[in-house]
Amino acid sequence: MDAELAAPCQHAGAPPAGVVDSVTKLIQGLADDQAVLNKYGLTQDEYRVALPAAIEQLRGRQSASVSERKAFLFDLLQALADGGHVERVERPKYGSDTVYRLTVAGFGDVAIIQKGCPDGAHSSVRWKAPDWARETYLWWLCDSMRYQPGEHIDKGVKRLLGEFFGPRPDTLSGVIFHNHLCGTKQRPCPKSVFTLRVGTQDVPPPCVYVMPDRDDDASAWNWNGEVTRIFPSILLQAFGIAPAQVSQFTGHVGFQRRHGAVRTTITSRFGSGRATTFRS
Repeated sequence: MDAELAAPCQHAGAPPAGVVDSVTKLIQGLADDQAVLNKYGLTQDEYRVALPAAIEQLRGRQSASVSERKAFLFDLLQALADGGHVERVERPKYGSDTVYRLTVAGFGDVAIIQKGCPDGAHSSVRWKAPDWARETYLWWLCDSMRYQPGEHIDKGVKRLLGEFFGPRPDTLSGVIFHNHLCGTKQRPCPKSVFTLRVGTQDVPPPCVYVMPDRDDDASAWNWNGEVTRIFPSILLQAFGIAPAQVSQFTGHVGFQRRHGAVRTTITSRFGSGRATTFRS
């Protein structure tokens, strides 16, 4: 699927759609297999009623908890402070949205809004750029293998398209796709020559995408990656990427209006002369 090109990586061994469909039919068909149900002491009605809750329980066990995601992201951001790349990291306040406040010397404060998988409305629509932030980023911590990383990103960007052209007053400086799976056997990363120690794990650089600025008179917004930001350089240098190489590892999201319709471009860069682009 072309949307996979929105990211430079894919899940290793992710089952094809046909296999997933067959497993789905198998699970649903067990309701009619009384011999199997008897083995577990279940009636057909009990199985059918309990199935949705059982699926949710399995999903919960396989996905990282919110606390685990928070710990991973805070440890990574704290590593930026420990390495002198930012002055300090302020944790989110209890009961508030999960927004980290990073203070950058000579620049100001950067907001990192922690979210889950980008295809959900909560992760791509329900956010607010803080008044104190000079730059604001959504950080998608997505461990779902339902879609390839590029497909997840494309679904999130399509939601952000409506936000960009909608009535809301705030915009994003960029989006970041990265979590504890990056660089592992489950999600091999072509950038793994560069790493940052986070807890007990050496993790590769995140996929960073610069978002466009609004301009009511324009017909294209960051279509060719014209917009630059401060934080991507700070973040990527923490992973050992030299300042002169930062642009080779910084992607972008752009929009273009043609014949009354708006097109989207998503480019990911992962080294000198290495890039993938998906346009829709």
